[in-house]
Amino acid sequence: MASSVPPSERWKRKRRPSRGRQQTLREGQHAAPEPRRSAFPFASVRLILVWAVMLAGGLGMAVNLYRLQVVSYPGLLQKARQQQAVTLRPFVPRRPIVDRSGNVLAIDQPSYTLYAHPKLFKTSKQEIAALLAPIIGRSPDELAAQFNQKNSGLRIAYALREDVADRVARLQTDGLELIEQYSRLYPQQDLAADVVGYVDTNHRGQAGVEYSQEKLLERAVRTLRLSRSGDGSLMPDHVPKGFLHVDDVQLQLTLDSRLQRSARLALKQQIKHFDAKRGAVIVMDAQDGSLLALVSEPSYNPNEYSKSDVGLFKNWALADVYEPGSTFKPLNVAIALEAGAIKPDSVFNDPGHIKVGGWPIKNAEENHQGVLNIAQILQYSSNVGMVQIMQQLKPEVYYGWLERLGLGQTVGIDLPFESPGQIKSQEQFTTSPIEPATTSFGQGFSLTPIQLVTLHAALANGGKLVTPHVVRGLFDTQGQVYWQPSLPAPRPIFSPGTTQKVLEMMETVVKDGTGEPAKIPGFRIGGKTGTAQKASPRGGYHSNAKITSFVGILPVGSSHRYVVLAVVDEPKGNVFGSTVAAPIVKSVMEALITIERIPPSEK
Repeated sequence: MASSVPPSERWKRKRRPSRGRQQTLREGQHAAPEPRRSAFPFASVRLILVWAVMLAGGLGMAVNLYRLQVVSYPGLLQKARQQQAVTLRPFVPRRPIVDRSGNVLAIDQPSYTLYAHPKLFKTSKQEIAALLAPIIGRSPDELAAQFNQKNSGLRIAYALREDVADRVARLQTDGLELIEQYSRLYPQQDLAADVVGYVDTNHRGQAGVEYSQEKLLERAVRTLRLSRSGDGSLMPDHVPKGFLHVDDVQLQLTLDSRLQRSARLALKQQIKHFDAKRGAVIVMDAQDGSLLALVSEPSYNPNEYSKSDVGLFKNWALADVYEPGSTFKPLNVAIALEAGAIKPDSVFNDPGHIKVGGWPIKNAEENHQGVLNIAQILQYSSNVGMVQIMQQLKPEVYYGWLERLGLGQTVGIDLPFESPGQIKSQEQFTTSPIEPATTSFGQGFSLTPIQLVTLHAALANGGKLVTPHVVRGLFDTQGQVYWQPSLPAPRPIFSPGTTQKVLEMMETVVKDGTGEPAKIPGFRIGGKTGTAQKASPRGGYHSNAKITSFVGILPVGSSHRYVVLAVVDEPKGNVFGSTVAAPIVKSVMEALITIERIPPSEK
């Protein structure tokens, strides 16, 4: 039978579940959930935020990288290099100083400073002091007292020799520390201290050639920048090859240690004998100005300079001026001869005294008066005769010659602290008659002993002023020249004929005059004594203080000659240049003859 329900209704009925099914779905456990609204809007915001944070972080990193790698790059690179690199300037010993024969006068050697740390001692302080004292030359009680000062860092000794340091190390005592360093050693002690000088605790020269030749003595060492590894150690692959190479070059002097020793011994004996204040001896090769000996007494030990009077550190033969007295007379004779004011056979009457400008002048000794030739005026050291000789020159001409000789100037020696001489002004010299008169016998002006030697060298070498010097040059151990000084050319001042005449006159001084104590049989020697009153700083002269001197030239009969000067300051007693200084020159000349193998003069 056909259904009477319309099709649309039937369709609805088919889709509607049965009541029992509805109940079953209501009670079932796996029923599908009801459809919900989409969460897409919230997820999109979260994703955008994540991307924004990442983008901002990346942008910040980029900006920071730009700042670090571009803007701050120079400063950061410098810091990195400072942290990763180390600057080294290795200590290199100073060059040795040797004499002309290669004998060592100064050299660097390892030395040690000893520190004590009593808190680390395993035994008592007294026991350590007893073991250590005899090794380092101190008393046990003194050491024990020092150990009680503090617990660590006590400096017990410095500049210990290597053998002494080895003995300390062999004690194997906890609490003793040896620090290695270099110190300057002067093996000859005071022998050449006046020339060599010394270095201070910072290894810097303070006197002598150690000071004046500092640049030659210091070896050139370049500063190195080396890389460090991660643990701070140096990377050997960055060390330049041979950067610690030390040359074998030495500074060689013109001094002869044998002659220096002889000169010092002779000078010391006379200073002691006459209770003198001080003295100096200079030996110069007149041909080139090289000094074979330069002695000042008293001297000092440069190994222990801190124990010495600081006044000894400057060589007074260069630094102090004095009035040369009669040792200047041969130079005045040369001036008068060269200027044509006198002739070698000129004669003058010496009455024993004379007045110049109202001032009385007399001879030191009145044993020889009357008519004297030029040689006799030098032989007897006549003051009156010299005044008459120099009165033959106009004062302005005389003054011009003194300036040509370099009075009032330095001689340019390669040692420090040289002083210029002193001379009156031209106006004072030319307007006051007493000034040329006193200058004629070596007073009224002053110079240094080194300048007097240089002037006499001009008489010995044919009339040329040479430059005195002690530095021969830099030489390696094989004798090859590394460097030599460039000295000024000798300056002609007198003619050879004039100097030869003066030398022959000086020879008569040693043969028959005041210089006889310097005579050496078989050798022709020229010389001149000097006994000058000592000028007072307050003006005038000391009544009982003299400077005695003698200058000798050997050998007169040869073209190669040496000048020897001895000066003794304030000897006591009835003293003269002939009795105090001449014997010193004789002793030094005898040593010079042996060392230089000077043959006897032809008769």
